[in-house]
Amino acid sequence: MAAVLIATKNKGKAKEFAALFSRFELEVKTFLDMEGAPDVEETGKTFEENAILKAEAAANAYGMMAIADDSGLMIDALGGRPGVYSARYAGKEKNDEANIDKVLSELEGVPDEKRTASFYCALAVARPGKETFTVSGTLQGRITRERIGENGFGYDPIFMLPSGKTLAQLSAEEKNKISHRAHALAKLSDALYSILGEEGKK
Repeated sequence: MAAVLIATKNKGKAKEFAALFSRFELEVKTFLDMEGAPDVEETGKTFEENAILKAEAAANAYGMMAIADDSGLMIDALGGRPGVYSARYAGKEKNDEANIDKVLSELEGVPDEKRTASFYCALAVARPGKETFTVSGTLQGRITRERIGENGFGYDPIFMLPSGKTLAQLSAEEKNKISHRAHALAKLSDALYSILGEEGKK
């Protein structure tokens, strides 16, 4: 069975990717499964640049196909922030609750119609000796005034969908059908089928 390495140590992301890749006959590994996984500094100025940095570091370190994502929240009223700094918006240590608190504080007094936002995901696929490529996906919504829901991770509790629910109110299965990662992966599917060959299909 072909294997793919997802270049993340985030347990929430790892679980999402495992579910999203269930359509392929693939052994899915993450940095959580690997000893000495590289800690790649995200020095890129775009989501694509950061995804490429992580995917190529993983592919080179372990000699296998690697996929990395860089994703984040872009809020219109904040000029696109937190953007590529989403994971560490409140400080160098990744802290979901502190990040949410900072966003809600910065949006205090902003009316609902101006709290529009989008999640953006860039996926990079790197293979030893092959050219790296990227795809992307987005999800539109708005920022709530308080946390709603217990599921998901990151900014999910304050990201309201047009349906009137936050991402944190959805089940994992529901989220995986509509998320920015799901949209990016849908674009990636044809390329993956080509890479893996017909035996990669279920």
